[in-house]
Amino acid sequence: MNANWHAHYTRWNECESLDPELRQQLTAMHTDEKQLADCFSAPIAFGTGGMRGVMEPGINRINLYTIRKASAGLALYLLETYPDLSVKKVVIAYDSRKHSQLFATETAKVLGQYGITTCIFNQLTPTPLLSFAVRHFCACAGIVITASHNPPEYNGYKIYGADGGQITLATAERLMEHIVAAGNELEITPADEQELYKNGLLHYIDDSLLHAYLEKVKQLRVHPDLSPAIREQVKIVFSPLHGTTHDSITRGLNLFGYKQVSVVEEQAVPDPNFSTVASPNPEEPEAFRLAISYANQVDADVIMGTDPDGDRLGVLVKNQAGDYSVLTGNQLGALLLHYLLETKQKKGELPSNGIVLKTIVTSEMGRAIATDFGVSTEDTLTGFKYIGEKIEAYEKSGAYVFQFGYEESYGYLIGDFVRDKDAVQTALLLADMCAYYKSKHKSLDDTLNDLFIRYGYYAEELISFTCKGGDGMQKISATMSSLRSQPPSQIASHPIIAIEDYASGLRTDCQTRTSTLLTLPASDTIKYFFHDHSWFCVRPSGTEPKIKIYLGVKGTSKQDSQERLFTLKQAVLQMLEF
Repeated sequence: MNANWHAHYTRWNECESLDPELRQQLTAMHTDEKQLADCFSAPIAFGTGGMRGVMEPGINRINLYTIRKASAGLALYLLETYPDLSVKKVVIAYDSRKHSQLFATETAKVLGQYGITTCIFNQLTPTPLLSFAVRHFCACAGIVITASHNPPEYNGYKIYGADGGQITLATAERLMEHIVAAGNELEITPADEQELYKNGLLHYIDDSLLHAYLEKVKQLRVHPDLSPAIREQVKIVFSPLHGTTHDSITRGLNLFGYKQVSVVEEQAVPDPNFSTVASPNPEEPEAFRLAISYANQVDADVIMGTDPDGDRLGVLVKNQAGDYSVLTGNQLGALLLHYLLETKQKKGELPSNGIVLKTIVTSEMGRAIATDFGVSTEDTLTGFKYIGEKIEAYEKSGAYVFQFGYEESYGYLIGDFVRDKDAVQTALLLADMCAYYKSKHKSLDDTLNDLFIRYGYYAEELISFTCKGGDGMQKISATMSSLRSQPPSQIASHPIIAIEDYASGLRTDCQTRTSTLLTLPASDTIKYFFHDHSWFCVRPSGTEPKIKIYLGVKGTSKQDSQERLFTLKQAVLQMLEF
């Protein structure tokens, strides 16, 4: 525990102008030394995903003052990086969480104090539209105030570069240096909002940006010729899960010709408490409880729901038994990928140097599909920022033409006018895909089964263990250290044939004992491979106190793949002692 926490606490406690809400919270915790130490022991971590944390007083929390300090640090970084900053802008968006709009406005006011022009959305905005806006306005940076699918007490500050993608590790490190240099967070003075607006240093983004975005999404359609009658037969249930996507997705579906759209009204209104769900996470089936009841009433073909900031999409489809089954992120990715590549190939629009980008923990089914159509596949580290970096690199070099990017955690990208995962464009293309297969008298469930028959029965699972506090972090560290110092040679009687350690940057062939260099950046992640196409991967979460275990298998039938997955899961958990 950092002994300096008391000095930081004293600074805050003696600040006469401290925000009243934060003052009340600080007073309430004044006898809880453990909590105070946690809040004040060290500055909140700042990485490629920006910063994210509980909204409380303290330098290790998200609040008015840590937001101001991050903004001042960003201003110093931009002034150093862009000598012509007078002609550049910074775009700011915010989600439906408590204080998100306030934090966005404070960010604009601090940047304005440094003479930096900002464009702030005048309403709740999905993260992918922020990415689009950065590119649309040729801005030098973008900021979105969001904590994605975290619990209601969280918020965050996420920065995007001029390419519309999340910032790189090198940029994050430089930014952190400037944030430290910004000084005492309690003494940073924002400019006046009205004065900034009057002087042309603050602009508000209106509805025209969404219109421009939807026009871009329209260009992604591979079956715009499907009859209106077919589209009108598709029944969709949609939930924004109290978040930001209601307007963008409902307007988009209407523009695309989908009239039978039932919005889950209880979850249509933005709600910072996410009161109808245990977690606003489309990866959790429970989040769709209300949506399923809507779907049963209207006999829907598909249910779709987005996380609060609109970058991830969860989907349920009607199966042969008449129930609604969850599509995993890998399964929806496989469906979208096959639909896009097959249609482009039939139309003669599939480039010879096309590429699909996925993460190292995403299903190998995507590689099998891409290979079938003569398209290359490249793995990146976990995190869509790495996919965005590859898109940018290949756009500049011309070596490959981007076709599709996805990750197992419900993140997809079809059109690279956005450089982050995009639930809005995915939802609209999903509706088109559903209509296309409906015209062939097939459901999405039927189509997925066809893909399994053609490419193999792939199955995957993610297991997460929360390890809070210092003891939890020690357990995570000890687990990763043990895997490196005492690497397993077999799991459930199956020999491990190769190990990829992304921290050392080496792939080791366990049979020949030879190692080759990996081309990916360093990451505290280890992946193990078996001869039967099975694999598992272990890594600490980058945003939460969790250790994550990913598993993947390929079977000869659905039952075979599930049995293989269960056996692998039990053996790995026993080895790791979780």
